[in-house]
Amino acid sequence: MQLSPLEIIRRESLQKLRDLGINPYPAEEFKTTATIKDIINNFEDFDGKEVVLAGRMMSRRIMGKASFAELKDASGRMQIYINRDEISSDDEGTMYNTVFKKLLDMGDIIGIKGEVFKTKVGEESVNVKELTVLSKSLRPLPVVKTDADGKVHDAFADNEQRYRRRYVDLIVNDHVKETFIKRTKITNAIREFFNTRGYLEVETPILQPIPGGAAARPFMTHHNALDMPLYLRIANELYLKRLIVGGFDAVYEFAKDFRNEGMDRTHNPEFTVMELYVAYKDYNWMMNMTEELLEKVSMDANGTTEVMIGENKVSFKAPYPRVPILEAIKIHTGYDVAGMDENELKEVCKKVGIEVDETMGVGKLIDELFGEKCEHHYIQPTFITDYPKEMSPLTKEHRTNPALTERFELMVNGKELANAYSELNDPIDQRERFEDQLKLTEKGDDEAMFIDQDFIRALEYGMPPTSGIGIGIDRLVMFMTNNASIQEVLFFPQMKPEKKAPSVELNDDEKVLFEMLKKVEKVLLNDLKTQSEFSNKKWDKTLKGLTKHNLAKVTNTNDGLFVELV
Repeated sequence: MQLSPLEIIRRESLQKLRDLGINPYPAEEFKTTATIKDIINNFEDFDGKEVVLAGRMMSRRIMGKASFAELKDASGRMQIYINRDEISSDDEGTMYNTVFKKLLDMGDIIGIKGEVFKTKVGEESVNVKELTVLSKSLRPLPVVKTDADGKVHDAFADNEQRYRRRYVDLIVNDHVKETFIKRTKITNAIREFFNTRGYLEVETPILQPIPGGAAARPFMTHHNALDMPLYLRIANELYLKRLIVGGFDAVYEFAKDFRNEGMDRTHNPEFTVMELYVAYKDYNWMMNMTEELLEKVSMDANGTTEVMIGENKVSFKAPYPRVPILEAIKIHTGYDVAGMDENELKEVCKKVGIEVDETMGVGKLIDELFGEKCEHHYIQPTFITDYPKEMSPLTKEHRTNPALTERFELMVNGKELANAYSELNDPIDQRERFEDQLKLTEKGDDEAMFIDQDFIRALEYGMPPTSGIGIGIDRLVMFMTNNASIQEVLFFPQMKPEKKAPSVELNDDEKVLFEMLKKVEKVLLNDLKTQSEFSNKKWDKTLKGLTKHNLAKVTNTNDGLFVELV
């Protein structure tokens, strides 16, 4: 492993601490008596009193025999004052002159005992009497600086690195932690809403013999002992409805689902969905409940029902408009597609510029029409209702129109947030719908549903009238925290394999150019040369060095010369 000069120095400091008889990674419990947030919010209660704190040293200002440092714990940041004569018990002042000034670094985790006070400029601080090394940091943190004009320099802002090294992101970017604290507030609000109504939180299988409950491409694995294929669940719907058959009146689950499909700013292959099923209810009741739930979530997370999502101010205050999907298509395309067959729908799609293929049935064609031409218009929460039967194989037939189903999707900021039904509980109808899906599979639709024979058997025992809903938790958190990317609300989003650092020795200029290329992978040669700000001679030498080490290559295309990583 090739170490940087700073990493080498830190390892040398680690050994020097041990040579002094200081264990840089002690095993015993370090008992704290307060948090930084407690002290700052209730300063009058702590003023002049002794406290014990632990956290990460984020900065320091050494000033002779006394210094200031910034301590960060899970609740916030605070200034600490370190005096040589207070923390050192020997004549040489080893704890201050050697340990604190020379062997500790930014990022090290320390414990302190001291007295709370306020400086002459009014800053809450702790006068340290004892200092304990709790964990030596061997890698330097990014040094984020704010100048006199308030401008931030050297911020840890590269998303590729932030998502890969979330632990560093959380240390140096305080606002990131706030996003995940708010995520927990959101899930807690949902749980509280359901639990006060007596609904039961349950768990259902992640490994399933049949990937049911949604139209999606699954991940597949193999169980060695049983010698059988298994799938990571794409939805937990069919298992939850089995529990309704079994006699529970209301069950819900926060489920990790998995879909082996594309990745983008709003989709991750592993995601969180909350699904709820309530017996003796229908989709009209579920719409009313959803409005009430989202009002509470918004208030608990943000203290208001109005939130900013991008540039849009979105209100989660009930009630929400209710628009039938075929009416929405008519409004936004000018075509009334009600009653159209597959060929007629394909013609409409072509007229409005939507590509079609032979695998697309009526349901998928209508889905494409709505998704491409209507969805983005619904910024404020809107229930899109009454989907055609072909789009909804698990949904009860509409009570007034047998061509439709009692289903709604909640659209917010042009995206689907929730999907809900009056659940299909007729086992004969359900089998026919599954068989229709099987025909789509035979046509080449790799997202069509499997036939779940055991689920049909469960329905044959009798399931009461039921309404169910699925809410995308990741997307809900994106909305409530005003984040445009799903990666911002997942601690550890799925990433492409990280490109390994070169095993060859690079000079400083080659390292700079290599790091620039890692961020873009492929770039116009002249653009990269301009960004590097190298002289012509240095540019030629540096680029030749990377190509010689087989780390980069230059390709000539119709669009110009490109440099890309090998």
